[in-house]
Amino acid sequence: MTETAVLADALWRATVYASVCQLHLQGNVLLTEPLAAEHVKERPSGHWGTVPGTAWALSHVVLAAGQLDRRVDLVPLLGAGHAGVVQLAAAWVTGELGKLRSSFRPDGEGLRRLAQAFPDVDGLGSEVSPALPAGAFLGGRLGGCLPFAQGAALHAPNRVVVPIIGDGECETPTTAASWLAQRSLPDSFVVPIVHVNGFRMGHQSLLGAMNDNELRAYFGGLGWAVRIVRVVEGSATEHSAFQTALWTALEATLSGRPSVLILRCVKGWSGPAVLGDRALLGTPDMHKTPLISPRTDPEQLRRLAHWLSSYRPEGLFDSEGRPQAELAEAVAKARWCSFARAERPGPEERASAYQQASTFGEAVTSVIKRHATRGDFRVFSPDELSSNRLADLVGERWAHELLAEEVLLEWLAGWTASGRRGVVVSYEAFAPLFTSGLVSHIKQRRLAGVRGLPSLNLLLTSYGWHNVHSHGDPSLATTLLGLRVPSVRVLTPADPARTATALEEAFDSTDRINLVVAGKHAHNAHPAGTIEEEYERGLAIWPHLSDDGEPELTIVTAGDIPAAVATDAVDHVRERHGCRIRVVNVHDLTALGAAQWCPRGLSDREIDHYLGMHAAVLVLTLGHPAAVWSLLAGRLCRPVDVIGWQEPPGPMPQQLLAQALGMDRVGVERAAGLLLGAREVVR
Repeated sequence: MTETAVLADALWRATVYASVCQLHLQGNVLLTEPLAAEHVKERPSGHWGTVPGTAWALSHVVLAAGQLDRRVDLVPLLGAGHAGVVQLAAAWVTGELGKLRSSFRPDGEGLRRLAQAFPDVDGLGSEVSPALPAGAFLGGRLGGCLPFAQGAALHAPNRVVVPIIGDGECETPTTAASWLAQRSLPDSFVVPIVHVNGFRMGHQSLLGAMNDNELRAYFGGLGWAVRIVRVVEGSATEHSAFQTALWTALEATLSGRPSVLILRCVKGWSGPAVLGDRALLGTPDMHKTPLISPRTDPEQLRRLAHWLSSYRPEGLFDSEGRPQAELAEAVAKARWCSFARAERPGPEERASAYQQASTFGEAVTSVIKRHATRGDFRVFSPDELSSNRLADLVGERWAHELLAEEVLLEWLAGWTASGRRGVVVSYEAFAPLFTSGLVSHIKQRRLAGVRGLPSLNLLLTSYGWHNVHSHGDPSLATTLLGLRVPSVRVLTPADPARTATALEEAFDSTDRINLVVAGKHAHNAHPAGTIEEEYERGLAIWPHLSDDGEPELTIVTAGDIPAAVATDAVDHVRERHGCRIRVVNVHDLTALGAAQWCPRGLSDREIDHYLGMHAAVLVLTLGHPAAVWSLLAGRLCRPVDVIGWQEPPGPMPQQLLAQALGMDRVGVERAAGLLLGAREVVR
């Protein structure tokens, strides 16, 4: 057994021991006296099945990182949110948790407090946390860790990212597509460790049902060299074999040969083998702790005492619970690597020349190319750059196309995790595929440990107003606005110049989710005099379409089609109804929300300033009317109507679609008449 294998064994035993303590104990965490019922939690809970294999992989990775001695950063990522108990345990053993929370210092008292706190560890919870080592994967859900790692490792020659993912996770479409997608990222160095313990939460996994030859054929056919290590009991030979396989995979990866390391083990190994006449090892019963009543069941208490003792804690910790002997040496030699924030070029002054862009393609291409020259920018798109009239971006070394939206989002998230900037360009109709990932990233990015990252930017075009029946779905914007979180922006530029402004705003921002919805067909140009106010405040009155004085009707536009329709309709409405009209263009839809959760939200005074004191309000939006109603939330005590996207009954020509949904001159005139009539009734 090599010295490193000895240290890895000590680190593994300590991490698993601390995990079992968290799941079950509230006292006597060093077993300084016989385990008794009062030492056990009343209701032990938490996930056990992933613990031994995940702890095994982590122990070897951090020791290998220490041996590399900063020549290469070896960054582990935990794919399973259920691995939070392992992350907490490893962070406690190595002292990282004590640096973050002094009450959880690396000694017996710190472990006691941690065990008592779990699963409700203050500010950290029981899932993988970005505040702790190996927690940089911001998704917090199944399936995204491998592509996130690929994005984080992209164009980072001194970094190897090691995502630790489960066999069940490999059944998700996001992970499954990522194995093949690696072919398009030759300069992304990742060494995935696939934890094949045979079972998902409830049943046997597909990978777990394969033999070794089938696993080699599967991953080999996707372009990966495969190394398989079986671990049955955590022996010295098994530690040495895994250590050798890890180093071989690292060397191959750095030489440009993608390699995957498969850890084959039994679900819940090193835990209780049986309980009564029921077998536990290698069954779904090991997903969570199988000992749920050791406080009241003497057999379960005996099983728990034997389980804890099997890790030989007396050889790991001294009388105060501090690491000793091999464990102390392992802690000293372990190195946790994270994503060092890339040096970001300072934001440049926004170029007013973009206000002269006459088409969507010109505006977007100009902005993206200027940002790409700064060296920290990437474009990701699902094979739609040419279709979206951005053909000049195709083939650029910083532009990546792949027909898998969920993978692209994780590439972007991983890329930005080290302080670099980028954008995903896609059709609006396909954007709902991003929903689960974006919501998870929003949740995680609000936690400690991930503040100050470049924003996640999405440019959505080709929406349903100009497309076939199957290509109309603005649901992503509706969902994000419904979250009511301050980091979300939904930008709706009215013309190419404003699209350029929206992208400039998004690309240099931090801590935000920027959704830019802009039509690739847009060619109308509106007066540029209000662009600065739209950029700063999120909306502006358009004087060229508005009457002086207090309006009787205010038309609010959000998007290029609504702006064009309002421009066409306003004189007809004025002439037909003899009313004073104000037109307000919305650059950021969240400006219509409440100020307590929207940084750009309007105060009551600002509502009167922009919309008028008593004017009826007609909102024209590209998206669902429900999204606007949720933003307004009954704050306008006046007649209001919203014209926007509603699901049509079937395919129809674009002009007929606009007529059916009221997004044309006639529809605006009709809605205006009803609102003005209602306004008179209210008065």
